[in-house]
Amino acid sequence: MKNWSTDTRELSKNTDKFTKWRLEQQINFGLDGERLILADLKKFWNLLDIDPYKKRFLALFI
Repeated sequence: MKNWSTDTRELSKNTDKFTKWRLEQQINFGLDGERLILADLKKFWNLLDIDPYKKRFLALFI
C-alpha cells in the first residue's frame, strides 16, 4: 500500500491510530496483495470510517 499524503512515520508512533488508518486505507482503496487482520478489524469495527456498503459486506465475515 502506497500513500503519498500521510506521514506514516509520524502516524506509526501511535499504534492504535496507525492500525485504524491502515484498515480504512486498505478497505477503501484496495489491499494491494495484502490481507486484512481479522483481530484488528474486529477491534476497530465501530470506529472505522468506510463506505456503508463495504461495511455491510464485511459484516458478513465477522
